[in-house]
Amino acid sequence: MRKAITAPEVIVGLELGSTKVSAVVGEVDADGITILGLGNVPCRGLRKGVVSNIEWTVRSIREAIDAAQTMAGVEINTVYAGVAGSHVRSQVSDGVCAISGREVTRADLDRVLEGARAIPVDADRMILHALPREYIVDNQDGIRDPIGMSGVRLQVRVNLVTAATSCVQNVIRCVERCGLSVADVVLQPLASADAVLSEDEKEIGVAVIDMGGGTTDLLLYADGGITHTSVIPAGGNSITSDVAAGLRTPMAEAERLKRNSGCALGRMISDDEEIEVPGVGGHSPRRVARRLLSDIIEPRVEEIFSEARRRMEETGLLEQLSSGCVLTGGATLMEGMVECAEEVLGMPVRLGFPVGIKGIVQLVQGPQYATGVGLVRYGAQRLAESEGREDAAALPERAAERTAAQGAKSGFWNWLRAAF
Repeated sequence: MRKAITAPEVIVGLELGSTKVSAVVGEVDADGITILGLGNVPCRGLRKGVVSNIEWTVRSIREAIDAAQTMAGVEINTVYAGVAGSHVRSQVSDGVCAISGREVTRADLDRVLEGARAIPVDADRMILHALPREYIVDNQDGIRDPIGMSGVRLQVRVNLVTAATSCVQNVIRCVERCGLSVADVVLQPLASADAVLSEDEKEIGVAVIDMGGGTTDLLLYADGGITHTSVIPAGGNSITSDVAAGLRTPMAEAERLKRNSGCALGRMISDDEEIEVPGVGGHSPRRVARRLLSDIIEPRVEEIFSEARRRMEETGLLEQLSSGCVLTGGATLMEGMVECAEEVLGMPVRLGFPVGIKGIVQLVQGPQYATGVGLVRYGAQRLAESEGREDAAALPERAAERTAAQGAKSGFWNWLRAAF
């Protein structure tokens, strides 16, 4: 059970993508998350989710933060930064600790998770998250929240998400050069999934495909927890490159054609539709059938979804994804994307829109803003957990104060009886 936030707190989620930088500002209180502002600017400083140019990235972060501050009317000092890219990996680990017959406490959860994190990793890698799949108290498995249960031995099975240390440090360095501090670094597809999924979908099984500019991230949920994470090194920019080469047009024009006229399923386009394709190197524009554009886009989209399905099959969890698949990321806004995904994946597919928020929700009502909203939600959970830990830490002191007060009261009555 999540603790209620006692005082309003401003939390900022900073998404660093290959095509854009987004800063989402949310105010968190006991009633939930209120969206206050958004800053969204193009970015050329990252390639496939990894910082490739510090100066360009810093400039984009500064512009996004300034825009978000102006809209929200607050000063931003701390952010939750997202990280993604093909350097992200996942592996399963187990942790165990003794609880000696007493009730499981929050401190026990921290200890057993720390044990699961205590595995050797390469010197150039770091652990981002330890995501619990299930807890086991003695021989009882499948437990989600063991706090309050009694037993002798507590175990946990987690998915450890690791990332290249240099890539994470470069993200932090870019943020700090803007005069900001980083509260935490979060896996971006994890944040996206948290923003768009319901608890029922996580329980009965669901896949999340987050298609960004540089990479496509895959997450699988089953029995309420994350069971698999992986990164496909292709995304919206790969489609744009195909269009630029196939139609012999500049990259900027290829991106515009993809956004405005692209379709991931050719049979959805009538034969008489035409588009104007700008020339390159001084050549005059020409008109071509819109279906030609779709014929270039469709194979790449099918390739990405086919790779996602192959990885689902490798995990052996394909049959457990009863809720189907949810698409997030800016590249999924293209016409025909949902229909193409349903054909290739063989399951129901929908676009993911952020849920569980209020305020200026129209600013972030799109799959492309799922990560930013998810980062704010992650920050809210961290805040609630920290307040819960403070309350738990204060319990012994409060108990001692009550005992001392009762002792003083008892002593007073004993003195009174002796005196009279």
